[in-house]
Amino acid sequence: MSNIRITKQFSFETGHALYGYDGKCKNVHGHSYKLSVTVIGSPITDHTNVKFGMVIDFGDLKKIVKEEIVNVFDHATVFNKNTPHVELARELENRGHNVLLVDYQPTSEMMVIDFSKKIKKRLPKHISLHSLKLQETDTSFAEWYASDNN
Repeated sequence: MSNIRITKQFSFETGHALYGYDGKCKNVHGHSYKLSVTVIGSPITDHTNVKFGMVIDFGDLKKIVKEEIVNVFDHATVFNKNTPHVELARELENRGHNVLLVDYQPTSEMMVIDFSKKIKKRLPKHISLHSLKLQETDTSFAEWYASDNN
């Protein structure tokens, strides 16, 4: 059976700041992120399976990505917990804001690496994560490919 790539797209709003950066992005700001998740596998050939003919049900892929990424990052502000931004994060949390502290600089590049790890853990064994594309503006994005990360 042929391998087929299936892609589901998501969007979420997230704020962040890049500690130590020498440009405008050192300031707290936000993006309307677009995430494309592509998995690869063979369509199910068991005629008795309710998912017959599918690589993965789009709804099942949506559930994974929503739980691991979208519901966590949407309308949150992300800071590197290993920087002085942790003080700002605590202040925002005390005021009722949704803050995420991560152990990396919250660039698109590092976020897409984090997302790949989270998604791969949840996929069924017969499905592989093929690629991710995280777009932070209309003209700027980071991509992760399994073939580049073996």
